[in-house]
Amino acid sequence: MAKFKVIVSDPETGTSKVVELEEARAAPFIGRKIGETVEGAVVDLPGHKLQIMGGSDKDGIPMRPNVHGGVRRNVVLSGGAGFNPKDKGQRRRKMVRGDVITDEIVQINTKIIEKPKKPAESKMEPSAKPEA
Repeated sequence: MAKFKVIVSDPETGTSKVVELEEARAAPFIGRKIGETVEGAVVDLPGHKLQIMGGSDKDGIPMRPNVHGGVRRNVVLSGGAGFNPKDKGQRRRKMVRGDVITDEIVQINTKIIEKPKKPAESKMEPSAKPEA
């Protein structure tokens, strides 16, 4: 069965944490695509919403959002995930993986897009202090 390392990044603070998921806990990610949202309760963050940003498989082959399906393909790249061109206009045929998460994926990169709402009363009303 699937075993994932899910990296959860918080864009507001610039921090990230790694959560390892196995078997039944990993099932909500199978079949999802890059760009979809997932409930944070899957990775022990109830009330949060996470967006899938990418990932890589057991051999380190990166996922790309513009390659459809969950398979490996050799595609011509001019930049982005999987290829960093050294010269202007350089293109190269590289191995990348599609945008669907399968059981061959090992690492999934996510970011927090929505945090739980704070209680409104604590922001609106300052606590009443007795006057002495």
